Amino acid sequence: MASSVLYQSIELLSQEKGIDPGIVVGAVEEAIALATRKFYKTQENMRGELNKETGEITAYIYKTVVADAEQVEDPLNQITLEEANALAPGVEVGSEIRLYRDTSPLGRIAAQLAKQVIFQKVREAERDTVFNEYAHREKEVLNATVKRIEGQDVIYDLGKAEARCPKREQSRLEQFSIGERVRVVLLKVDRAAKGPQVIVSRAAPELVSNLFQSEVPEIYDNTVVIRAIAREAGERTKIAVQSRDKDVDPVGACVGMKGMRVQSIIRELRGEKIDIIEYSDEITTFAEKALQPAKVSRVSISDLTDKQLEVIVDDTQLSLAIGKKGQNVRLAAKLLGWKIDIKSEEEKRQEVEQQMQDLTGGPSTPIEQVSELGDGIIQKLVAAGITTVESLADMTPEQLEEIPGIGEKTLEKISVAVRHYFGHFEEGEPGHVPEVAEPATTEIPGEAEVEIAPAVVADAEAEAENAADVLKEIESIESVETDGDSVSAEEAAIEDVPEAGDTPEEIESDASEEQAAKEDGA
Repeated sequence: MASSVLYQSIELLSQEKGIDPGIVVGAVEEAIALATRKFYKTQENMRGELNKETGEITAYIYKTVVADAEQVEDPLNQITLEEANALAPGVEVGSEIRLYRDTSPLGRIAAQLAKQVIFQKVREAERDTVFNEYAHREKEVLNATVKRIEGQDVIYDLGKAEARCPKREQSRLEQFSIGERVRVVLLKVDRAAKGPQVIVSRAAPELVSNLFQSEVPEIYDNTVVIRAIAREAGERTKIAVQSRDKDVDPVGACVGMKGMRVQSIIRELRGEKIDIIEYSDEITTFAEKALQPAKVSRVSISDLTDKQLEVIVDDTQLSLAIGKKGQNVRLAAKLLGWKIDIKSEEEKRQEVEQQMQDLTGGPSTPIEQVSELGDGIIQKLVAAGITTVESLADMTPEQLEEIPGIGEKTLEKISVAVRHYFGHFEEGEPGHVPEVAEPATTEIPGEAEVEIAPAVVADAEAEAENAADVLKEIESIESVETDGDSVSAEEAAIEDVPEAGDTPEEIESDASEEQAAKEDGA
C-alpha cells in the first residue's frame, strides 16, 4: 500500500518531533472539520477524514437517528428515522448517519486556520512527549550541548528536547560558548513554561557527586560512599566520604595520586574549591572535620532535640572557622544537618563567668542601706559606679583609695560600716544569752561548703585588729633606758603590763608615782 505524499510528510514530521503519527493525523482531521464548519457557518457536529492512500481530506456532518419528530431535541445534530431512511435505507434508531460536505470551496483563510490548529496540536503532543520522557529522571546528570543564550538563561540541547538553565542555577565561574558539550543536572519538568519546559542546573550538588563517581573508581564500585555533600556553586563544596573497606583511605582515594583526581573535577567546575572530609558517625568528631581548615578546640551538643551544636575555637581560629561571609560554617551546618553555634575561647570564658555570677551573686543590696557610711561617702561611691553593698565589699583598699575623696580615715570608716552591715547582730544583755544568727554559707567553686557564723567572723576580725595594733606598738619602740641599763622593747612592754589583781585605783596610783619619780630624776 503506497502512502500519499501528505501522509509521508506527516510521518517525517512525527519522527522529527518524536511524536506518534496518529496524533498528527488526528490534528489534520480536526483542523479540516473546524475550517469547514467555520466556512459553512454552522454548529453541526462535523468530522474530517484523511485518506492515507490518496491524501484526500473530506469533511462529514454526523447526525444521530431518533424515532420521530417528537424526540428531536437538537435539530442540528439529530435526524428522524424517516428522514434517515430516505438518505440511507436500513438505518436504525440510535445509529449515526453522516452527510458529506464539499471542502473544495474552502479558501485561504480556512487553510490558515487549519494550519494553526495543526501546529497547536503538534506542539501540545510534543510537550506531552517531552514530559513523559524526562519527568521521572529528576536529579539525573545528562549530557547536553549549548544551543543558544537567551538573556541570562542558557538553552541546552538534550537531543530529544531543549532545556533551560536559569541564572540562579549557573556557576559564576563558568562561561560557555555555542556548541560546547557539558554535563547538567535535570531539576524538573515544568509543563506550564512557555519556552523549554525542562529545567537543568550546573549548581546542583548532584553534579559534583556525578563527577566524583566518574573520576574515582572506588566510588563507582561502592567501595567508597558519598555520605553527604554541601555546595555553593562557584565558591566551595564540602563532600563527606566513608570507606566500606578498612584498607582503603576514602579521602586519599578521592584526592588521587598527587591530587590528579580532584584536580580533574576542579577543572570541570572551573576552579571551584573542594573540601573532602572523612565521614564519622560521631557527630562531634564529624563537626570538627567539617569545619576544616579551622582547628576546633572542642564540640558539645547544646540541644539534642533541635540538633544544635556548640563549637569552641581558639581566638585566632574564629575568623577561619566562620569563613568568608560565614561560608565555612554555613556549609558545615548544611553538611551535618545540625545548627552550629560557634564561639571563641574568650567569648565562652566570659559566658561562663557571667553564669557563675548569676548563680552565686544572689540579690543585690543598694549601698544607701548602709546608714553608717553617711550621705557624703555614699555620693562619692555612687559617682564612682559603686551602687551595691556587694560590689563595695568586693573592692580592695587600694581600689577604694583611687576614688576621689576617699582617704585613710574614710577607708577605715567604710571598712567598719561594711563589717557591721554584714555582721548585723546585737550584743545581749548581762545574763542573757544572745541569739546567734543563722550560719552564713560560703560557697567556694570546686570545694566543699564551709559554714561560718557571723558572730565568729566578727570576733575573729576584732582579735586580729587588736593583735595588729599591739605589734605596731612593739615595733615603734626601739629601746627604753632604765637606770642606765638598756631594756628591749619586749621587756618594756612586759614591765608596763599591770599585774593581775590590781584595781583600777591601784593602777592609776602606780602610774602617778612613776611620773613623779621621773620628774625628780630629771
